[in-house]
Amino acid sequence: MAGRFFSDRVALGAVAAIIVFFFVAAVAGVCSWMQWPMPMDPNATNLAGKLLPPGAGHWLGTDNLGRDVLSRMVAGSTISLTVGFVAMAVSLGIGIIVGAVSGYFGGWVDNITMRVVDALLCFPSFFLILSAIALLGPNIWIIIAVIGLVGWTGTARLVRAEFLTLRESEYVRAARAMGQSGGKIIFRHILPNAFAPIFVTAVVSIPDAILVESGLSFLSFGVPPPQATWGNIIADGKSYFLDAWWLIVFPGLAIFAASLAFYLAGDALRRAATTR
Repeated sequence: MAGRFFSDRVALGAVAAIIVFFFVAAVAGVCSWMQWPMPMDPNATNLAGKLLPPGAGHWLGTDNLGRDVLSRMVAGSTISLTVGFVAMAVSLGIGIIVGAVSGYFGGWVDNITMRVVDALLCFPSFFLILSAIALLGPNIWIIIAVIGLVGWTGTARLVRAEFLTLRESEYVRAARAMGQSGGKIIFRHILPNAFAPIFVTAVVSIPDAILVESGLSFLSFGVPPPQATWGNIIADGKSYFLDAWWLIVFPGLAIFAASLAFYLAGDALRRAATTR
């Protein structure tokens, strides 16, 4: 699988882009945590230099308060990738546990859990997230928790399908005959063999979380200002689109590029896992 994946040039390009985004976000996060000065403070205002176009002093221009757009995008990358990875981990953990229990035990356990999943799928997930954030308040950890708690249903259905197929395998029957417990069979024998499709789902769910966070920030339900995110940079610039196009184009391209890189990497992983 690894050989097929790394022989794909599209996959290598996607991985290279993800590494660049991750490196930028990591550097910005460390600078913020250690209180080290960045080349330009993303929250420093300068009304005399507001809405400057991209140039030598400000490579991506400035916003309506004179803040450097490039510095704010670098700082915002930490928020976007943190939300993407941590929300993915939360939804993946819940989905794996629910799907594994449902698929392995079947019967009434499967019926109840799948009816709960079907009920959750009937509601638009974004509006559930929006309602929860409106009630609980905008905070990065609340946003991550809500996105993770809402986004596990697809993973649960995938894991259940894999477990329904694998639970009748010879090695699972042998493990049962040896008296091994259900938990041991699930996590030691079945789950490792279902890892490939689960990993693909995990990679593809990261850009979904990034897009949700960007949408929440654009609607002013995301991380509160002055903390920069890609979504609220666009929100700040929507009133100045005709005069300052760079406030929308550059963060929009960042969201597009990051999402596309993860989607392409996930698709390449899927092809590598299914090709024999």
